[in-house]
Amino acid sequence: MKQIEDRINGLVKNMLDDYEGGRTIDEVKSFDHPDKEVVIDIIYSLRRVIFPGYFRNRSYRVYTVRNNITMLLEDVIFKLIRQISIVLRYDEELNDTDELALAKRAEDITFAFLEKLPKIREYIETDVQASFIGDPAAYNKDEIIYSYPGLFAILVNRIAHELWLLKVPLIPRIMTEYAHSETGIDIHPGATIGKYFFIDHGTGIVVGETTEIGDNVKIYQGVTLGALSTRGGQSLRSKKRHPTIEDNVTIYSGASILGGNTVIGKDAVIGGNAFITKSVPAGAKVSVVNQELSFNFGSSSSGSAPVALDDSWFYTI
Repeated sequence: MKQIEDRINGLVKNMLDDYEGGRTIDEVKSFDHPDKEVVIDIIYSLRRVIFPGYFRNRSYRVYTVRNNITMLLEDVIFKLIRQISIVLRYDEELNDTDELALAKRAEDITFAFLEKLPKIREYIETDVQASFIGDPAAYNKDEIIYSYPGLFAILVNRIAHELWLLKVPLIPRIMTEYAHSETGIDIHPGATIGKYFFIDHGTGIVVGETTEIGDNVKIYQGVTLGALSTRGGQSLRSKKRHPTIEDNVTIYSGASILGGNTVIGKDAVIGGNAFITKSVPAGAKVSVVNQELSFNFGSSSSGSAPVALDDSWFYTI
């Protein structure tokens, strides 16, 4: 036992010495960083507020909607004020602000955010409608609310986006990256998304920070709405780097639409695997054609010739 204890003490000393390197990863600020678990808990509390008849906290024993919402909101208010107070320190202009002033500012931001909940609910209702209308595999709206990863990713984005607009550091990104880890759908909280947004399947979707999406837009799995290049690094911050998708656009799986000057016009349809870096006019139908797919039946030593498939095998619009 003494030998193991000495070895453990040696490891501890090595780690403590390593923490003296002055690197980013060496910072020890346990109480100066937001609590990711608390932020995630806020997401689920807000989901209960947004869908009052669908998701309930088993810890609460209440008889009226009023009492339930009161308890949920008070819990969110307490947690969000604390977390926002912490992250406001990331704003260089507030570095010298005292704790009382930060707490008051965090309180004002929290209430300003919570006043946006009716707007978030209005938009989410349209997203549920779009999912049901757009997906013949959906047998009822409850199925969408309870199980569709696309709706969950959109819900978290709509919550995070309102905090983003209120210039809350870090927390919106924690929220959307949590949704990313749960769904495989990566939507930056800075992205602006209109009503009736439908994500079908969803895995592998990326929507960049300065993306603008209009109403009645439908996108499938593997779609990227990204930047042409990020070589400029921090010099590109706050610049329009991601595309604009106008109303009533459908984007099929695997398509990549890149660039801040790229606009996909109203009613356009973008076919699967298309790679677009220039604007597409309203009503256009874009597809990838003339790809050749071949099968070789039998072993390579049999002398069988590859069989090319004609264009009728390929998805076109």
